[in-house]
Amino acid sequence: MQPKQPQSFDSRLIPWETVYDDGTKSATLVGSREPGYMFTYAFFIPAGVFDAPHHHIADAHLHVASGELMLGYGTSFIEGDADRFPARSFLFVPAHAIHFDGAEEDTVLIGTATGPWNTQYWS
Repeated sequence: MQPKQPQSFDSRLIPWETVYDDGTKSATLVGSREPGYMFTYAFFIPAGVFDAPHHHIADAHLHVASGELMLGYGTSFIEGDADRFPARSFLFVPAHAIHFDGAEEDTVLIGTATGPWNTQYWS
């Protein structure tokens, strides 16, 4: 097994792997999203994009690297119910906690979770 190498990332220069139709982007920075493995990921939310209520099947430890995340809990998207978390904020979002999120300005999140990772939308 190869020894692990130090890595560092500038939130302005993330090597994005996936770009979605709404302009959000994601990348796995360290580790693997496979079941039982810890991984660190980056997620970019462009200004004005909000996501419908959903949950993840694993806990997420989030750091707002830049911008401002808006996050609310519940099964209905009500933008006014979202709390604001500016750059340098830390959040813990438990597995299966139904939430909605978005940003009024370009925002980069750095998160750590254990795979598998999955987003399930509330219907």
